[in-house]
Amino acid sequence: MNRNDVTEKIITVKVAKGIQWADVAKKVGLSKEWTTAACLGQMTLDAAQAKVIGKIFGLTDEEQKWLQVVPYKGSLPTPVPTDPLIYRWYEVVSVYGTTIKELIHEEFGDGIMSAIDFSMDIQRQADPKGDRVNVVLSGKFLPYKTY
Repeated sequence: MNRNDVTEKIITVKVAKGIQWADVAKKVGLSKEWTTAACLGQMTLDAAQAKVIGKIFGLTDEEQKWLQVVPYKGSLPTPVPTDPLIYRWYEVVSVYGTTIKELIHEEFGDGIMSAIDFSMDIQRQADPKGDRVNVVLSGKFLPYKTY
């Protein structure tokens, strides 16, 4: 057994029971975005969080322990994603990445936006021309230091 096996079990149970990530997140007490990432094997849960997830998805004690192991981050199987939705994010970064970089550097200076001290919010935005996906990414700015 490994972390990938636990992730597959979580997804299988989610589908079989019709579980929604937002409902899981409410029971864990964290955002749907972070909770989903954790259930998909990209974040580390503490013992209490793992127990809640274990109860929801019928995980054994051993499987709950796998949720507490620091994962190897990065879930895409190929350098250029082939899933159409994920590919569009790749496209956004390919087209607008240099613009995002330029504007962040102009506003903040030389540094990066943290993906560790980070939050994300995904909401449906009603629009008469077709609903829109509203994604807000918020990461702490970390300047490069001189030494």
